[in-house]
Amino acid sequence: MPVVVTINRPDVVGLIEEAAIKLTSGNKTEAVALAMRHLLDNEARSGSLFGAHPGSVTVRRGVDLTLPVLDDELDAESGKEMAR
Repeated sequence: MPVVVTINRPDVVGLIEEAAIKLTSGNKTEAVALAMRHLLDNEARSGSLFGAHPGSVTVRRGVDLTLPVLDDELDAESGKEMAR
């Protein structure tokens, strides 16, 4: 499934050739692939998708999402040890 990409801009061709020499022993295809992987990794979403899209999360009136969920003190916080 080979696909050809033609790049004619001399400045871009020069950058690809320079990167290929420094990073991939002259392999221009691998240099472009490396650059594309790097760009995609930098643009990848990090963190939670919770509420990423406007309107995707609705919260009832009076609900505070910043309050603790557990009312009981955790054993680790109280210093109690559980018998096992």
